[in-house]
Amino acid sequence: MATRAGRRTHDPFASVLSDVTNKPKYVNMADINLAAPKSQAAAAKVGTAPAADEPQWDIIELLFFAYRDFVGDPDHVLETLAFGRAHHRVLHFVNRNPGMKVADLLDILRITKQSLGRVLKQLVDEGYVIQKEGAVDRRQRLLYVTEKGEALALRLARLQTARIDRALESVGPGAGEAARKFLAAVIDPEARESVLTFIDRANRARRPRG
Repeated sequence: MATRAGRRTHDPFASVLSDVTNKPKYVNMADINLAAPKSQAAAAKVGTAPAADEPQWDIIELLFFAYRDFVGDPDHVLETLAFGRAHHRVLHFVNRNPGMKVADLLDILRITKQSLGRVLKQLVDEGYVIQKEGAVDRRQRLLYVTEKGEALALRLARLQTARIDRALESVGPGAGEAARKFLAAVIDPEARESVLTFIDRANRARRPRG
């Protein structure tokens, strides 16, 4: 559970178990070469394929815990600003897609217009996002991050990138491409191509990394 302004906010992936930390101590590569960390040994044990009629319990739970810790890294920064994960998601996609329409953001996040409106109002009021009228259709609301918003989006993305880089390095060569293929395959088939196109367009249009 993440807290915001003294209240608990619910995220279906955000349950925290008291006996599992989201701040693991990372060993260096010399340590890995000498002896496999317990986490790697445990991962090997859960890699056994289940029976044909048995759910993929290990992968389901690995996805749960991986997501929990992946979003947990920026949570600490967001809490200091009285923001939650919805603010992070809005900031991320607006930063990656300057000038995106509110309707497109609703389609991506799959939340109600009222929920998005509350989050956007906070981000606009506090100077992280601005809205502009469309050049052709003035009824459109086009979203852009401010310099302040871009800095926060980059700070949060770098935290998550550090976790990803550590994970890919520990798996070895080809891990990044395998991870991309697996995650793309998890997306609904009818949406997969549009999602990949959306990501590729943002990649090609992005500014050089600072």
